[in-house]
Amino acid sequence: MIVLRREIGDVLRDARQRQGRTLREVSSAARVSLGYLSEVERGQKEASSELLGSICEALDIPMSLVLREVSDRVAVAEGLMIPDTIPADFAVTLMGRGAAAESARRMREDLQPVG
Repeated sequence: MIVLRREIGDVLRDARQRQGRTLREVSSAARVSLGYLSEVERGQKEASSELLGSICEALDIPMSLVLREVSDRVAVAEGLMIPDTIPADFAVTLMGRGAAAESARRMREDLQPVG
């Protein structure tokens, strides 16, 4: 069975570790307790949309990319084919957003293919 909280936690942990940051650093930046962030990363707690937003902001990663990675992982677990690119019209829109676009570009470069 696919458990979204586990997939979200895995994506957040992977992003934090790629940045070489500790739980303490991210929990402080996100203004969430270290223990709670640890439980979110381990898939033991469900992050509210507000908390997820704070964690994504602390990691300087757009929430949409975190959710896309989670969606891709779920699709693979369901045996579905997933595209390896984002739609061109979305990419053009995204690239016009300054810092968010730069974060999105960095995360796309860092994401490892699933499946």
